[in-house]
Amino acid sequence: MCTQRTSDQQTSQERGGGSGIRPRGLIKCLRRMAAAETGAELLEFAFVVPMLLTLLVGIFWIGRAYNVYENVTRAAREGTRYAVLPSSVAQGNTEADALSTSCTSNTVAFTNYVAPVLASDNLDPSLVSGYCQKTALLENTYPQQCGVSISFTYPVPLTIPFTPLNATTISIPAQAQMRLENQPAGGCQ
Repeated sequence: MCTQRTSDQQTSQERGGGSGIRPRGLIKCLRRMAAAETGAELLEFAFVVPMLLTLLVGIFWIGRAYNVYENVTRAAREGTRYAVLPSSVAQGNTEADALSTSCTSNTVAFTNYVAPVLASDNLDPSLVSGYCQKTALLENTYPQQCGVSISFTYPVPLTIPFTPLNATTISIPAQAQMRLENQPAGGCQ
């Protein structure tokens, strides 16, 4: 653009050598180039596309994390619902899992209810960490009632480009509690 000859420019042969553009001509040429908007849209596009891509991919992964949260919470509720129900009278009205005030894992509730619910949502039950099923006094009940509480965490990978969350795994907690149908006479065991 600056190589075009203007009327006030002299060729290198007329001046006896040189670059072909005098300093005044170079300054005018640079001003014209700075004022021109050629390529401005391309530059704006180059700035906006990564941000839009990050936003789009972020919406997808955050939506997936929320979906996993809902699914693991549902699995915890299903397991808790099963754990509080007593068996039939013919079997002595006992719970499927022995009541315990300390955390237990590998329970019937996990094997028969939590794991299948996770598997039905295409989540791997073997990735569950910190599974805890215990009998305790329930929160926010008056008078205090005995119930079963199930809690665990499930890892969810996030891949949001151009952010600190790229290739990060977050642990989504799940917790559910329900009151026992038959309250123990001596309180929670």
